[in-house]
Amino acid sequence: MQLLKVQNLSKVYGQGESQVNALQNATFSMEKGEFAAVVGESGSGKSTLLHLVGGLDTPTEGKVLLDNMDLFALNEKERTIFRRRNIGFIFQSFHLIEELDVEQNIAFPLLLDHQKPDRERIEELLALLGLSERRKHLPSQLSGGQQQRVAIGRALVMQPMLILADEPTGNLDSKSSRDVMNLLVQASRHYKQTILMITHNDNLASDADRVLRVTDGHLKDMGGKAHEKLS
Repeated sequence: MQLLKVQNLSKVYGQGESQVNALQNATFSMEKGEFAAVVGESGSGKSTLLHLVGGLDTPTEGKVLLDNMDLFALNEKERTIFRRRNIGFIFQSFHLIEELDVEQNIAFPLLLDHQKPDRERIEELLALLGLSERRKHLPSQLSGGQQQRVAIGRALVMQPMLILADEPTGNLDSKSSRDVMNLLVQASRHYKQTILMITHNDNLASDADRVLRVTDGHLKDMGGKAHEKLS
């Protein structure tokens, strides 16, 4: 089932001599349950792509359709609600709420949407993330890797159609990075979760089902088993 369709997506910043074509005519699609990685140098346009796909920014041209819903046919309020319910975000900085413990941080998106947390779902996520013993710990009492696991749980709790991960291992050491990647792969397999991840690390990207490379705003689909083609 084709879940995400990105059609001729472009983003231009500035005008005249200061104009920057951050993204140019990016087109690709993703199947439900697929895990794709976007790689590219700093400033290549990969973060712009992720922000547009997530509806955090608006394109100069093009469309993003998630389950056939055109994100930019919605007004800003409608898009905010749709995004909150259907797209999970994992950032390089964890953005946890310092006053809330692990369990509360994971459940927070449900409360924000006026939903009652499903205890069974929360328990399952805590076990999957290896955080059951730390459920009452505050973010300040956790390592960086543990904090990122909480952020992954928060992204998964709404059972979103799509998860967007922006350099999720960028602030972590090599072991924590590997643990986080293993969790994302496990979430993709266990929950059939569709994940689009940005990374500058080709070795981590090779864990994905497919790799997209962005160079100077141009996107190229490297296909499956792209670790054999990365250079």
